Amino acid sequence: MDRTLVLIRHGQSDWNLKNLFTGWKDPALTPVGVEEARAAGRRIKALGVGFDKAFTSALSRAQHTTQLVLEEMGASSLPVVKDARLNERDYGDLSGRNKAEAAQKWGDEQVMIWRRSYDIPPPGGESLRDTLARVLPYYCQDILPCVLRGERTVVVAHGNSLRALLMVLERATPETIPGIELATGVPVVYRLRADSTVESKQVLEA
Repeated sequence: MDRTLVLIRHGQSDWNLKNLFTGWKDPALTPVGVEEARAAGRRIKALGVGFDKAFTSALSRAQHTTQLVLEEMGASSLPVVKDARLNERDYGDLSGRNKAEAAQKWGDEQVMIWRRSYDIPPPGGESLRDTLARVLPYYCQDILPCVLRGERTVVVAHGNSLRALLMVLERATPETIPGIELATGVPVVYRLRADSTVESKQVLEA
């Protein structure tokens, strides 16, 4: 049985380019982000992988990336399930702020703790643990059953919502997860065993 799960972080957004904290704000893809998404679709198609199920967040940069990936694969008609539980983590009071300016205001060390720690949220926002608390049940109840039934599944989401999934798939810990990064627009192809553990992983870099 082909238990395939592909994770893709959305293509570069306008606020990625401007070095702003994005969170639940909804900037569009840049032209670079559009090409990253299209290239992702081409690389997946070249690998010979098709999709039976597609999931994305409630934010337009992830939805647009999903649309472009499926277009390149000739699968534009595939229904896409959109759910806010896959949204990026909420950066609260940092949302819309330039990361360098935030470091000047609160200090480099404090901002890095908010960005990369597991359980310390920024003011008014979510920690990675908070993000995991909404992403993991959705994965277990809605996404994983599709994969285990043999439905080839793609999830297009965000750096932190996908890092929450990596804690499960790659058995990352609160100590190791800060060092794990996901590049924009780069598909990661997992093949799962029947017990939902990872059999193989392939990163489709350019």
